[in-house]
Amino acid sequence: MNDLIKINYEAEQPTVSARDLHGGLEIKSKYADWFKNMAAYGFTENVDYFTVSKNLENGGRTIEHDISVDMAKQICMIQRSEKGRQYRQYFLDLEKAWNTPEQIFARALKMADKEIEKLRTNNVALIQENQRMRPKEIFADAVSTSHTSILIGDLAKLLKQNGIETGQKRLFTWMRENGYLIKRKGADWNMPSQKSMELELFEVKESTVNNPDGSVRINRTTKVTGKGQQYFINKFLR
Repeated sequence: MNDLIKINYEAEQPTVSARDLHGGLEIKSKYADWFKNMAAYGFTENVDYFTVSKNLENGGRTIEHDISVDMAKQICMIQRSEKGRQYRQYFLDLEKAWNTPEQIFARALKMADKEIEKLRTNNVALIQENQRMRPKEIFADAVSTSHTSILIGDLAKLLKQNGIETGQKRLFTWMRENGYLIKRKGADWNMPSQKSMELELFEVKESTVNNPDGSVRINRTTKVTGKGQQYFINKFLR
């Protein structure tokens, strides 16, 4: 079958360019006027034809229409010309070929391939989202009240519950070696570093202890804030 006009098979139903059909039928009137008259024969927009706005090289825009093969066939019959008869027969032959068992099966396979690809794409997105959210979900399960500060030893327990092999001493050592806690011996030992305080990972709780001799001693304890808990758990899980 010689191709009289280009057929677009990308949509759910085959379509042709109304402007190409206008040229092929050798219509004398302007395209816009002709198509307006053709559409008035009872065709429905977005069902029988689709309006498309296209950019021109000179910066302007033009209105085009993609029409169903069935609409094109009826338009050809309306023309009552030899060109109309020729194009109508072309579309009739096209419909016969389109509805052969082989073509129906081929379209079904194509639709199945599209669905499979869509499912594959969605599945990849879900896996990526799951991997991205997994540390936060684990954190939510492990820490139900993230606004509450906890001891570093308790943080070590949370990490261990989530598969991170560590303990209180090892976690203290790691935090000192990585600059989260001060490792200089003295009164500031195991106190939060300036970096940690700026990140709001820790807070220091002070408590007073009455000595037997009547004096008062101030104890300072480093505690991990809710923000710090999420920070360290996500850091270790990554």
